[in-house]
Amino acid sequence: MVRYLCINNFSFNKISTMKHVQIKHMLQHLLIVASLSAIISCGGSTSTNGTSDTSSSTSMDTSVTSAATVTHAEAIISGTKADTTVDGKASFDADNGKVKLVLELTIPKMGNKTVAVHIHEHPDCGDNGNASHGHWNPTHAQHGKWGSGSFHLGDIGNVKLDAQGKGTLEMSTDLWTLGSDTTSSVLNRAIIVHSGTDDYKSQPSGNAGSRIGCGIIKQ
Repeated sequence: MVRYLCINNFSFNKISTMKHVQIKHMLQHLLIVASLSAIISCGGSTSTNGTSDTSSSTSMDTSVTSAATVTHAEAIISGTKADTTVDGKASFDADNGKVKLVLELTIPKMGNKTVAVHIHEHPDCGDNGNASHGHWNPTHAQHGKWGSGSFHLGDIGNVKLDAQGKGTLEMSTDLWTLGSDTTSSVLNRAIIVHSGTDDYKSQPSGNAGSRIGCGIIKQ
């Protein structure tokens, strides 16, 4: 009887020891799994934040670079009236703090005449050019002749056409830019060709006649 109890006691102790070992192993396994989960979670979070920061930085750098590298813009000019054919191009190039304009016009009907050309406020050639509204005048100055007294930043002036109705004009100024500064940038404005001559004194537009040609200044 005593021997039987000893055997049973030994078996009980052995079973208890085995259960203790199994529980210990299970706890160790759970601890390892939890540690791995935490590492993976932290690593994923770090990777996501790193990607987001890089993306944001890249986006910012691209935006700044884009704004700083605008060096050319142009407007293709076409007629606004059915009875007057107008073809032209205005090219704007920025270099060394100045913007150079090269304007070329062909208006066969206006051969041997002079036409006025201005930059107008809005980039819209609708309603026969009238949707461009008035002269671009961010300084709120009086209309006049470019470089003499008071004048609008959109007061380009007059262009003399030859017998075939062809004419050109070139000018360079540090008063214009090709950028986001609305007080100096010619981007997203309209070039308007008038049927008459600018007298450089009548307000607000020099009594230059109707709008026969229009083009939008774009990159």
